[in-house]
Amino acid sequence: MKTRIDYQIIEQNGEPAFAVIPYKDFVRLIAKPSKKNAIPHEVVRANVVNNVPLIRAWREYLGLTQADVAKRARITQAALSQLESSDAKPRKSTLEKLARALGLKVEQLQAPLCRS
Repeated sequence: MKTRIDYQIIEQNGEPAFAVIPYKDFVRLIAKPSKKNAIPHEVVRANVVNNVPLIRAWREYLGLTQADVAKRARITQAALSQLESSDAKPRKSTLEKLARALGLKVEQLQAPLCRS
């Protein structure tokens, strides 16, 4: 069931800048992801705020070492290290291996997260 959320828009210089929602609605929204392809707040924060590449952010969130993930994905630790660099552009087949190794969906590893 969808619940209506009361919100307030705050403008700066005549343009919408912020949306404010009641705290109880905020807690409900972050408590349980509603989609199977959701990305936890900690992963988003690491990626967006701290500029940590998404693959590395997930690995660290899951408490795994590069060696753990490399072994599961059947790649070398050095290859995983390169895939975790900010300029890496992994192939779809590589993302599929990594997703299986991390217990994720490919979309969770390639989600375009916003940066301002």
